[in-house]
Amino acid sequence: MPPGKYGMQEEWEKEGDQAINMDFLLPTGIFLKFPVSRNDTIKNIKKMVWKNARSEALFCGLGDPDGYVFTCINETAEREELEEESRRISDVRPFMCVLRLVAREGDRVEKLTNAQISLLIGKGLHEFEAQKNDEVNEFRTKMRVFCEEKAQDRQSLPWQKWMEYSFPCELEPCCSLPQSLKSKNIKKIFINVKFEASDVSSSVYIFSCLRNGQNPHLTMVHYSTITKYQEEQGRMCSQVYKSRSLSRPPPLPLKKVRVCKSSTNNHLHTKVLKSSASKPHVLPPSNHYCVSVVPLQLVVQAGLFHGSELLCKVVTSSEVTVSSEPLWNQKLEFDINVADLPRMSRLCFALYGVIEKTKKPRGTKKKNKKAVSDCPIAWVNTMVFDYKDQLKTGEFHLSTWPDLLNPMGTVEKNPNVDSAAELLIHFPNIRPHPLYYPPLEKVPSPKRLHKTYFKLKEIMDNKNYTEFFEDEKELLWKLRTEVRDHYPESLSKLLLITKWNKREDVVQMVNLLRNWPDLPAIHALELLDYSFPDPAVRSFTIRCLRKLSDDELLHYLIQLVQVLKYESYLDCDLTTFLLERALSNRRIGHFLFWHLRSETHVASVGLRFGLILEAYCRGNIHHIKLLTKQNEALGKMKALSDFVKLGSQKVTAEDLKQCIRQESYLEALSDLLSPLNPSIILSEICTDRCRFMDSKMKPLWLMFKNPAVEGDMVGIIFKNGDDLRQDMLTLQMIQLMENLWKKEGLDLRMIPYGCLSTGNKMGLIEVVKNSDTIANIQRNSSNSAATAAFNKDALLNWLKSKNPEDKLDQAIEEFTLSCAGYCVATYVLGIGDRHNDNIMIRETGQLFHIDFGHFLGNFKRKLGINRERVPFILTYDFVHVIQQGRTNNSEKFERFREYCERAYKILCRNGTLFVNLFAMMKAAGLPELTSFKDIQYLKDSLALGKTEDEALKNFKVKFNEALRESWKTKVNWMMHSLAKDNRP
Repeated sequence: MPPGKYGMQEEWEKEGDQAINMDFLLPTGIFLKFPVSRNDTIKNIKKMVWKNARSEALFCGLGDPDGYVFTCINETAEREELEEESRRISDVRPFMCVLRLVAREGDRVEKLTNAQISLLIGKGLHEFEAQKNDEVNEFRTKMRVFCEEKAQDRQSLPWQKWMEYSFPCELEPCCSLPQSLKSKNIKKIFINVKFEASDVSSSVYIFSCLRNGQNPHLTMVHYSTITKYQEEQGRMCSQVYKSRSLSRPPPLPLKKVRVCKSSTNNHLHTKVLKSSASKPHVLPPSNHYCVSVVPLQLVVQAGLFHGSELLCKVVTSSEVTVSSEPLWNQKLEFDINVADLPRMSRLCFALYGVIEKTKKPRGTKKKNKKAVSDCPIAWVNTMVFDYKDQLKTGEFHLSTWPDLLNPMGTVEKNPNVDSAAELLIHFPNIRPHPLYYPPLEKVPSPKRLHKTYFKLKEIMDNKNYTEFFEDEKELLWKLRTEVRDHYPESLSKLLLITKWNKREDVVQMVNLLRNWPDLPAIHALELLDYSFPDPAVRSFTIRCLRKLSDDELLHYLIQLVQVLKYESYLDCDLTTFLLERALSNRRIGHFLFWHLRSETHVASVGLRFGLILEAYCRGNIHHIKLLTKQNEALGKMKALSDFVKLGSQKVTAEDLKQCIRQESYLEALSDLLSPLNPSIILSEICTDRCRFMDSKMKPLWLMFKNPAVEGDMVGIIFKNGDDLRQDMLTLQMIQLMENLWKKEGLDLRMIPYGCLSTGNKMGLIEVVKNSDTIANIQRNSSNSAATAAFNKDALLNWLKSKNPEDKLDQAIEEFTLSCAGYCVATYVLGIGDRHNDNIMIRETGQLFHIDFGHFLGNFKRKLGINRERVPFILTYDFVHVIQQGRTNNSEKFERFREYCERAYKILCRNGTLFVNLFAMMKAAGLPELTSFKDIQYLKDSLALGKTEDEALKNFKVKFNEALRESWKTKVNWMMHSLAKDNRP
């Protein structure tokens, strides 16, 4: 076909309700053509077809409309059955204006459910079937049975337990009761309150009422209402599971196992056959005098890894000439016996270009010299044993990923096969029959060596956060039972010194794990890192995490989703654990869904996350409807954002409002649960209050009515073009800090507002109502932007205007507490880019920070100069508010200092938890968090390895420094205000 635009894509991009002429092909051979509205649903269009077909020949040949389904060619040029008939034709977006009516085949309920799941997770289920992968098929079958059984168990719960699942309690963190009260016979009453369309959780609502001396308003509902609601959901689920049971496949056959004995001493070897890469594009390496780079030869490097540990020496192939299909046909042998291979051994390949550099040393007049070096082109990893424990044999086509050898990278092949080099390798048959990883035999426990116990204590006390020397490693291994009995929380250190390429040591370690006491979550989370891939270790870790409460699990859910990327097989204990908990608590299920859904576009995890999402949907059919509504709303928000950002002419706020007023937008953006908080219902969008913000990505500011409180609003910000995952992580840490403080009886009035990444560089942020930036407050109180930042009375005067008479003292107290909390939080997390436009204050006095684009000490620089030279923000205008405007009110300031020091000590006592949570986020690929080196700032700020007195002494130095150097902050703010000042 000649170049040009084909199909209906431009038509679907248009806004409005104009009619479109559609062609309809009927199974009777009749052709119809008539206009339909862009906002018509498939169901309405079907009714129109039957109405128009009545006057045509062979109408009597058509049966009941429910016996037919429309098909079309969709945007991706695939045939699609339109089972979900509530969709609008403008959302279906067929490639051409042609719909074909065909008789339904198969189970309608099953096909409808499949269609709904495909739309919701953004991946057609046919894509999973097209993999033709036994591991994928077995995982889908197993997880479907597991999740559907969980769903049926849930439907048989008594109504009280079912309520706990549907509307889980959100309890305010608090310190434990004094010992004197625990012994008394105190009656307790637990109240579960769901506030629809409220912008606060029930716990916060009740807590704030009690704090302010107000009575919380609760509504009592008869349990029969709940049981009726439960029965309705049960009928919906039973229809799906009943139709499923009629066509359920037989169970998988049992595996016949042949094991390889420890006497198998032949070395592991594999053969590199060829690569189907086209002539590779090679980037020049970093050096000072490289003039030209020309790839001459190609070479393959292969390493055998267990987690981050190299099991034996890396082997390298011979060099071959660059061509469209370079051929090696070479055997690579590894210096390790097959019997010593750990279960989770992975083979990591790297493709290098051998390049010739023409270099001319500086300051010489010698002739050009030629040098040869390697330049990385691509990598790919594969497991040595398959998901059935069988040693791999035969040929494998491995689609590579661009960049360096990456042992911690995925073992999935690159799905973008058209743009990836493909490596063809061959695993030889060591025996004529399959070899399976053998069971680990029990071995006698080592004898206790009491003489060296004191040396062990010295090592464990002094080596908490440093590397071990070889003699210390040897001693630790000898005293491993003593480590288990007296230092169980140091399990990770023992695992790191275990020789995983020595089968005898592996057997000893795995048997030791069977009797290892359960660890608290703060230490167990560390074991989910890629450095600990052994299945026995990961199984032990999940055993420990099962003791987490639902609230605790929610606090760590972001990290648990990220470390799924380290799993080598689809079926693993972590996946089962997360699905089990998500199907037992709908709030956990809600956030698990969005954390997975937001990364399905990532090629390396798209398959894994898509399969887990499918399994969750199978186990919670009713939740599909609620999540689909949220997904549709996000789709409309993205369309609005694209309209604002990509419009051919300048778009105004009125243009945005006009677009929202369309029927399809009003319907999609009303009556849905907020993805930020499923306890909040966004009932009706307030078009007149919506706008877009004046920043680079033009975020949408959307306001919704709150039917529970007349005149009240719920606001969300939709961002399209920014990765919100770093903001989400930072706010999670602030929320965790607040919980830890509250458990110690310290409420610092933090505002960890909602933030959720929902897709590729897009997501939602909660609007904190009745608040303004310090920059706006300062600018509005000064005639000049240059002097605004130095007006120390601006904040106090603003608070006085919002809190007349007796309310002012409470507002200043709120300011004092929150300022202490954010001073400590921003210091510990190393939050950068702090200026007066991303620090805000509520009218009630609470100070809070926003926009966390830089953390872990990555402070902003301009022209090579560090613009932020203080450990945290503590300016004299803040002190002026804390001291109530009086310079001699040192008592108030000392109380503020005590808040800061107390908050800091609490965080230091929990420092390991923060380090472990950040370490688990390395898999997320955040630019400022890619390795353990990035976490060093956090270790230093939390003074890990130091005593509490040493840590506090260091913090006092930082506190005084922030106060002494605050004038530098004011200068930075002044420069920012001058740059942002839009006044004439």
